[in-house]
Amino acid sequence: MNNSAVPFGPRPASAPPAAAHLSGQRAAVLDRLREQARGSRIADLAAELELHPNTIREHLDALTHAGLVERDRAEPSGRGRPAWLYSAVDAGVDSPLADPRLRDYAGLAMSLSATLTRISTDLEHDAVTAGIEWGRELAAADSTEGTPAERLLAVLAQLGFAPEAGTGTEIALTQCPLLDAAHRYPEVVCRVHLGIVRGALEVFGGEDAESAALAPFAAAGSCRLELPRSAEE
Repeated sequence: MNNSAVPFGPRPASAPPAAAHLSGQRAAVLDRLREQARGSRIADLAAELELHPNTIREHLDALTHAGLVERDRAEPSGRGRPAWLYSAVDAGVDSPLADPRLRDYAGLAMSLSATLTRISTDLEHDAVTAGIEWGRELAAADSTEGTPAERLLAVLAQLGFAPEAGTGTEIALTQCPLLDAAHRYPEVVCRVHLGIVRGALEVFGGEDAESAALAPFAAAGSCRLELPRSAEE
């Protein structure tokens, strides 16, 4: 893939965490559609995912019925009826399909950003501190098992960041549930997100949680999160 065509930073969080109940294959179909802004044909999805077209069609029918996918006719090209084009339904934080926790998170974060910007004398410090408290609460309510890094990934996934483990201790945050707010208040929103990471790692037992670092909009298609090595133990 040519990353030169991909804008720096993550894409909006378009997938509600409620979709996590989907089977592996069905979730893979939905994820692939989210990456294709212009929609995909059944034959293309079958080739890309190495599944039989009938299997793809079954998954698409179920996803369409669930309101997660929509279909339209492709532009005519030659004889015969045009093929169906399938695309993922936008389910951002303002959508009725979005998880209520994600909508609450977005509303609270926007309010926090505006308030801190107005009253704080040390904006970045206060934003990180607020995020740490938030991260501790999220981690305390988490029931997953694994290393601190693995448990953190689960928390970030629930929040809508679509995290992807990279090389070593690097994590790519490929979606952002607060992308509009992050563009408007980067010194608050991105620092709150860093605080969430540090607070969660404290609870999960990772040492040197304060050394976790976040580089917003640092790469094509993602923000970059660097965890302390102790988080992998």
